Amino acid sequence: MSPEEIANRMDGRLSARGEGRLEAFIPSPVIQNHAAFLAFLPDGSLGCAWFGGTLEGKSDISIHMSRLLPGAQAWSDASRITDDPDHSEQNPVIHSAPNGITLFHTSQVSGNQDSSLVKSRPLTLDGACVRSGTSTTLPLGAGTFVRAPVITRRDGAMLLPLFLCRAKPGTKWNGSHDTAALAISDNGGETWRTVDVPNSFGCVHMTIVPLGAQEGGQDGGQAGGLEGDQEMAAFFRRRQADFVYRTESHDGGETWSVPVATDVPNNNSSINAIRLKDGRIALLSNPVSAATSADRRASLYDELGEDDDRPDSDGGIAPIWGVPRAPLTLCFSEDDGKTFPVRKLVEDGPGTCLSNNSIDGHNKELSYPVLVEGEDEALHLAFTFHRRAIKYVRLEKSWRP
Repeated sequence: MSPEEIANRMDGRLSARGEGRLEAFIPSPVIQNHAAFLAFLPDGSLGCAWFGGTLEGKSDISIHMSRLLPGAQAWSDASRITDDPDHSEQNPVIHSAPNGITLFHTSQVSGNQDSSLVKSRPLTLDGACVRSGTSTTLPLGAGTFVRAPVITRRDGAMLLPLFLCRAKPGTKWNGSHDTAALAISDNGGETWRTVDVPNSFGCVHMTIVPLGAQEGGQDGGQAGGLEGDQEMAAFFRRRQADFVYRTESHDGGETWSVPVATDVPNNNSSINAIRLKDGRIALLSNPVSAATSADRRASLYDELGEDDDRPDSDGGIAPIWGVPRAPLTLCFSEDDGKTFPVRKLVEDGPGTCLSNNSIDGHNKELSYPVLVEGEDEALHLAFTFHRRAIKYVRLEKSWRP
């Protein structure tokens, strides 16, 4: 499908594609769309936020949001909900709580992820539109990124998964010193403290799920947060493009074990995991790795074309960029995410991602998925389609293996 053909389908209308499957291309006014996030909202609508503009890292990249209203047959037109003309605003996370809806997102200068700050702002629903309030910078320091849902413990503490993007002084960020951490707020987001995941070099996009048979679920569409207090696992994308990694906490996220590899390959691209109502863990990802492809690119931002003669940051781990971002596969686990033996294809294609350009037709990635489960146990997915669009898919319970 060409970029023009994709653009012509970005009308938000739901259409059937096979038994138990509906899909749509979400409307957007911009030519690059990436890093979708889904969340059920208080009015019963399903919200999708993502970042869009001309090219990842450019200062015209902003957060956009569309909604699928109850009973609607099409997604709404997109609302632009951030507006900083000097920074690339990326990786939206929507947190819906009794006191309102909050958007968390990152804000960086060009491709310098070590400059990123995490910001938050309140959101209000106005008909099919979404309006945002004043932005606040979280006191987490520079180089801090978010991607995965906020988790709420039974005691009310908010757990915000982080990854920390670091570079040696005088060098450019390239992912070689990235680690995982968790920000915890005990007072509704007024203040935050940070705990590190030990020995987590290269582990990013930390995504938390409850362990064992616990009530409740996760933000972003599950039943209001993590109801079981103590036992949880988290899953990671890996800069080394080898496997999805996993860690555990047995004290409500205050401390974590050293991450270890699962049996799911990873291509240094985003993942999403949730605990299903049937008790299994579902992991949505591209299960390929550097071992299965020779495709490589210099860095994530190697085509921004901005003058920067600093050398890449050395030491740390060796990040790998450019491994294809396809197929998109749902993987299922019955042992709390230690293994994922049951897998089912959601979407396939070349997955080529040697360029972030969304209008020359070279990018074919199916990436950065997000997954939520409805009360009727239907699965709702959104993901990047060739960097040109965000594609939405609804899978009925009957679709699952």
